[in-house]
Amino acid sequence: MLEVNVSLRRGAFDLQASFSAPTPGVTALFGRSGCGKTTLVNLIAGLAREGQGRIALDEEVWLDSNAGVRVSAERRGVGCVFQDARLFPHYSVRGNLLYGARDATSTAGAQRLDEVIGLLDLAPLLHRRPGGLSGGEKQRVALGRALLSEPRLLLLDEPLASLDAARRDEVLPWLERLRDHLSVPMVFVSHQFEDVLRLATQILVMDAGRIVASGDVGSVSVSPALQAIVGPDALGAVLEGRVNAVDADSDLAEVALGDGLLRIPAQGVRAGQRLRVQLLARDLILAVQEPHGLSVRNQLRGRVSAIESTDTGDLLRIDIGGHEVLARITHAATDELQLQAGSQVWVLVKAVQAGGHSFATASHRPQRYNFTAVPAAASKSPVR
Repeated sequence: MLEVNVSLRRGAFDLQASFSAPTPGVTALFGRSGCGKTTLVNLIAGLAREGQGRIALDEEVWLDSNAGVRVSAERRGVGCVFQDARLFPHYSVRGNLLYGARDATSTAGAQRLDEVIGLLDLAPLLHRRPGGLSGGEKQRVALGRALLSEPRLLLLDEPLASLDAARRDEVLPWLERLRDHLSVPMVFVSHQFEDVLRLATQILVMDAGRIVASGDVGSVSVSPALQAIVGPDALGAVLEGRVNAVDADSDLAEVALGDGLLRIPAQGVRAGQRLRVQLLARDLILAVQEPHGLSVRNQLRGRVSAIESTDTGDLLRIDIGGHEVLARITHAATDELQLQAGSQVWVLVKAVQAGGHSFATASHRPQRYNFTAVPAAASKSPVR
């Protein structure tokens, strides 16, 4: 468990943050620029020394200002990856990787190096210099260097922020692979909710130095605090379903969600897989009678649980069988359909965003990627 209860004041900025995150897992810090995400990460890493409060990882206390405990950054065993990969330009990729390795000269250390290279597909890059790498390749090398330090916690501070859309799509699958194959807990900082959707197991929404919402991805995705940040166009529910079957003829996967089924493109999807799905409020149409003869193929039966009136229309929360989705319609539509809490509706889904593999549940934790323990002594003489 990662436990954090800290405060820090810098001029007019006041940070007050308290949370507990299960480990392993990916805890996402999400919020607008300037809300305090990086400051909080620096406190966890020990890079910001003026913070007060308590920080502990798996019962090892890193900070307890009341007891006079303040473990230095280098003794916390934290691996950091930043917006800028911060690679040494005069070293090869191999040299940069070895700089982070605790001991690459032993048999175990060499095995670990090979495993990280394989995990991140770095073999084709080993003899190249950072200046000849794309932004996405640099971030993969930075991830590898951080992993080779054998971190107890991996802190990813906006690692995709400096990349264009194509390079972000290049790096995200590797972050998913780290999440699914390693037992190293991660704190992932982002102001892009699409990235959070794909990676996070828990979300902390930050605003003006405070954590204003926290929990699993599904519960936070429908929270008012998140709505205020992402805006109406990105508003929607994030749900987890299970792939029942894949139809090779239609190339569609059948996903069980609540009491209903969704059919989505089957690219990269297999039967039995758990899948994270986002249904945006703007992509849902409501009917009070079972629809027939429509081109919209995905229809879910549900019941209205609440209606929130806003300046731009009504936001309806709909229970589809243990899952809640959001739908935005006009005030006139609400009145004409005579919708109220308890009304039965059919939810027509125009578009589905599949967010990749969901993280393993508590009953099936990811296994450590076969790293073998090595002595703490480190050699910091990189091979160039």
